[in-house]
Amino acid sequence: MSKEPDVLEELDEHYRRYLGIPRQLIPWYPTVDPDKCVGCKECLAFCHDIVYVYHEETKKVVVANPWHCQVYCQSCTYACPKDAITFPERREVKEAIRALRQKYPPA
Repeated sequence: MSKEPDVLEELDEHYRRYLGIPRQLIPWYPTVDPDKCVGCKECLAFCHDIVYVYHEETKKVVVANPWHCQVYCQSCTYACPKDAITFPERREVKEAIRALRQKYPPA
């Protein structure tokens, strides 16, 4: 029998749970298309949750802290001039959260 994942203790308290659900169980975080990213760092400057980091070697931005992303926030997509940032479909994430509510009911 496998053990269910618990909250990620290495995350700051603010990022550990979303509505009582361990944050790493919620599939909401950005993806950066390396072919579209021009390394302008606009997303890095815009996101106050330190989701992104800039790699000097590749001159591209990557998602370094996906669980820092605020669930349903997509504001960084508007900061990206090359449309290099995408997110999962909200409908799918809502369904996942609804299913997780069975195990993690509201407190």
